[in-house]
Amino acid sequence: MAASGARDGRGGKKPQRGSGAPKGRSGGASKSAASKAGASRGKNPGTKSGKHAAARTGGAKKTAPAAPAAPRTALPAGPFRLGAIEGATPGKWIDVWKERMPGIPLDLVALDLGDQRAALTDGAVDAALVRLPIDRTGLQAIALYDEVPVVVCAADSHLTAADELTLADLAGEVVIVPEHPPLDVVVAGAVPPRFAPPATVGQAIETVAAGVGVVIVPMSLARLHHRKDIASRPLVDAPVSPVALAWPEGETPPLVEAFIGIVRGRTANSSR
Repeated sequence: MAASGARDGRGGKKPQRGSGAPKGRSGGASKSAASKAGASRGKNPGTKSGKHAAARTGGAKKTAPAAPAAPRTALPAGPFRLGAIEGATPGKWIDVWKERMPGIPLDLVALDLGDQRAALTDGAVDAALVRLPIDRTGLQAIALYDEVPVVVCAADSHLTAADELTLADLAGEVVIVPEHPPLDVVVAGAVPPRFAPPATVGQAIETVAAGVGVVIVPMSLARLHHRKDIASRPLVDAPVSPVALAWPEGETPPLVEAFIGIVRGRTANSSR
């Protein structure tokens, strides 16, 4: 009796011709092809689906243009006239001025104690480093720093035996007071000079160098008028000498405002 189908050598039935690949293998190939086709469509920005995706995300965000910075107020051409009493040290602030405003000159005007206020009220200077106390009528001022008082005496004076002095150490000494004293110090038991007050601190120190008396001044003035035949010692219980920046009352001029900003430590871009 004839067999219903041919068998292979292992006893199994041979597949029919034309029956195609097994179902599982054919389905796998179809899914792989579909995945590749989908990936290709998703990557192609020119396809319809790519346009719809761009529409859903809104596309690239556009950055709004920055608003233009407000123009800075132009400063006057200058010059800025800065007065300075003897012994004041405005050098660091002048350096900052030159760095920030190289096109605006700063004129430094030397002032004596006797005319520091008049220079401001008469308009000889725009602002000034003054030594306090000062009559502030019609003026504005901000404190800057304090100076230590010292006793200036002859280099061979017995007062140099101490590293520092007190007011009591000056009892019995001839204390010279200049016509416009930089310090208002009362020394109990001091001997008044038998000559007219010297016109300036420099003249008072010359008198001290000749071996006549002592003079009490801020440390900066002792250094300014230093000589080999004099010595100085700190006076520990005397009042300090304050230095301030002063300018006339009323609306503050732009150049004065700029210098105030410098002494107060403002940066170049900071507002008032």
